[in-house]
Amino acid sequence: MSVLKDLLDSVDILAVCGEESVDITSLGFDSRQAMPGQLFFAIVGEQSDGHNYIESALDKGVAAVVCERLPQVMRRGVTYVQVQNTHVALGRIAANFYGHPGRKLKLVGVTGTNGKTTTATLLYQLFRGLGYRAGLISTVVYCIDERTVPSTHTTPDAIRLNEMLAEMVEAGCDYCFMEVSSHSIVQNRIEGLDFTGGIFTNITHDHLDYHKTFAEYIRAKKLFFDRLPQGAFALVNADDKNGLVMVQNTRATVKTFALRSMADYRCRIVEMLFDGMELNIDGQDIWVRFLGRFNAYNLLGVYAAARLLGASKEEVLTRLSLLGAVNGRFEFLRSRDGVTAIVDYAHTPDALQNVIDTINEIRKEGQRLFVVVGCGGNRDATKRPEMARIAVAFSDQAIFTSDNPRLEDPEEIIRQMKAGITDGRGYLAITDRREAIRTAVTMAAPGDIVLVAGKGHETYQDAGGVKHHFDDKEEVAAAFDSCR
Repeated sequence: MSVLKDLLDSVDILAVCGEESVDITSLGFDSRQAMPGQLFFAIVGEQSDGHNYIESALDKGVAAVVCERLPQVMRRGVTYVQVQNTHVALGRIAANFYGHPGRKLKLVGVTGTNGKTTTATLLYQLFRGLGYRAGLISTVVYCIDERTVPSTHTTPDAIRLNEMLAEMVEAGCDYCFMEVSSHSIVQNRIEGLDFTGGIFTNITHDHLDYHKTFAEYIRAKKLFFDRLPQGAFALVNADDKNGLVMVQNTRATVKTFALRSMADYRCRIVEMLFDGMELNIDGQDIWVRFLGRFNAYNLLGVYAAARLLGASKEEVLTRLSLLGAVNGRFEFLRSRDGVTAIVDYAHTPDALQNVIDTINEIRKEGQRLFVVVGCGGNRDATKRPEMARIAVAFSDQAIFTSDNPRLEDPEEIIRQMKAGITDGRGYLAITDRREAIRTAVTMAAPGDIVLVAGKGHETYQDAGGVKHHFDDKEEVAAAFDSCR
C-alpha cells in the first residue's frame, strides 16, 4: 500500500482535484480489472481511449484516477490527477509504487531489429553461469532467477515490468537483461526505469505498420539511448550504418563493437562448420556452438557488455564457449537418413537473408536448400515481396505459406509475397503451413537442408484472431517420422 502523494513524486502534474493522502493498494489501466483502492490510469491507446472507461472503473471502487482530460462531472470522494501524458505518468508512478527496483539491480536493455532475444538471453545465461542471480525479460520467456513466466510481450507494460523487477530484487538478483522494443520506447513503457547500460544490435526495415516510416523507426530506437543517464554505457554495433546515429545525443559512455570496422571490441570468424564456429574475440580464439555472421555479432555484443559490467576476459570467453542456441534461433533437427532441418525466427528480410547466407556459406556442393517461409498478417506488408524474393533467389526451392495470418486472408498475404518475384523463377505456394513443411521434407533428399523460417520459438499459429497450437519443430519432427 502507498499514499497517492508519495506516488506523484517526479510526475509532471497539471492539476489535482481531491485528497492526495488517499491510500493506493494497486495500479491499473483496464477498467474490467479495476478494484477498490486502485489508482486507475486513463490511457490513450491506438484502438481505444481510457477516458471513456473512467466511470466504469469508478463503479468498481477505484480510489483515484490519473487522466489527461478531467471529466466534466467528478465524483465526491475520488481524487483526480491531471497530467500531460498518462503513459509517462504510468511509468514513473509504477516505479515509485514498486520502490524503484531498477535502481537495486544492474538493468541492461537490448534494442535493435534482430538479435535482441539472443543477446539478452545469452547475457542472462552467461551471468548465471558466472554464479550471479539474474532476471530476463524477452520475447520468448520472462525469468526471475530460476523461475520462468510465460512471455506476453517483448517488453511488458510499465506496471508488469516494475512488478517483475521488484520480484527479481526480492529473489536476490544482481542483474536483469531485457529486450526493449521500439513500441515500448515510444509508448513510454520503460519510463521511470534506471538503466545501467543499453545495447544496439542493428536496424533494418520492420514494424513500418506502426512507425509508418523507417526514419520514425530509427528515431524510436534512438530515443532509448537519448534517455540513458550519465554513468551508464551505450554499446553499439559500429558496422551498422545507424549505429553511431543512435548515440549522437546520449549522455552515456559510448562503446562500440564490430567485425569489420575499427571498434572498442572486435571479432573475426576463423572457421565455420555445421556444428559451430571458431571466433577470434579480443585476440583470443574460442569455439562456440553457434553459426553465422549474425551470431558472431550477437556473441561479440554479449562479450562486450559482460566486460563493461566488470566480468573478466577469461571467464567471459570460457562461458561463451559453453553456451548453446536460444530457443527457435537456428535450431537443428536431423532425420534418420540425413536431412537437416533448421527452425529459425527470421521474420524480416535482413534476418532471412542472414540465415540463408549462413547456410549457403556452409553447405557443400550437391546439398540443396529448401526454404519454407511466410509473412505475418496485420503487420508491415512492405517486407512481404522482399522476403519472397530473397527466399527464391538464394535457395533451390522456396515454398510460400502462412505464418500468423491473424485477421488477414492468408492467400492474399501469399499473393503479395509473389509480387516480389519478377524474374520468372519458380516457387510453390501452399497455404497450409503443416502441409508446406511436409512437402519440403518429402522433396528433400539425404544431405539436403530445409529451412523453416518465421515462427521459431512460437508454439501457436494465429489465424482468424484465434491462436491454435502449432510448433514448427514438432511439425518438422512429425514430417521426418512420416515422410522419411
